[in-house]
Amino acid sequence: MLSKRVKENVLKPVKRHDSDTGSPEAQVALLTRQIEELSTHLRKHKKDFHSRRGLLQLVADRRKHLKYLERKDAKAYQGLIEKLGLKR
Repeated sequence: MLSKRVKENVLKPVKRHDSDTGSPEAQVALLTRQIEELSTHLRKHKKDFHSRRGLLQLVADRRKHLKYLERKDAKAYQGLIEKLGLKR
């Protein structure tokens, strides 16, 4: 779970307007941060299979958001990939 301060820091470079939390860019940024935190947790707790399932769901959800963004706005998709350091 991300704290309010962490969410604000994650959303700052990618949000479209001041109160943006629902755009695909914002959703992908938040999901990426959650995936990073859960990945570090799973490196320490290798047998936590419930969290592993949650991680797989987050990755699938992020992939869906990225596909949508690529289909709707390819330029925004490329910019987001570069900002977040994701490779496809």
